[in-house]
Amino acid sequence: MKKSRRLYLTGMVQGIMFRPYIKENADKLNVRGFVRNLEDRRVEVFIEGNPDEVEKMIEICKAGTKLAKITNIEIKEEKFQGFKEFKIMNI
Repeated sequence: MKKSRRLYLTGMVQGIMFRPYIKENADKLNVRGFVRNLEDRRVEVFIEGNPDEVEKMIEICKAGTKLAKITNIEIKEEKFQGFKEFKIMNI
């Protein structure tokens, strides 16, 4: 059974190559969805796939990059959407 989660990351997460880092790891774990910057300076990540890989991806998002300073993460359960790939999206 597939699993989907939407994450909202707050802190220093924009302008530091965070989205490419998330995409690279999503591709390695074979999860689908998207990452995008939001106008309120948060980053939104939607991930779906096998439960183990989704959980690993959540941990990667929580850890961030060396330059990221994540102050809050909100995780919501979502309905499976059937994305075909993982994309970096723009607002």
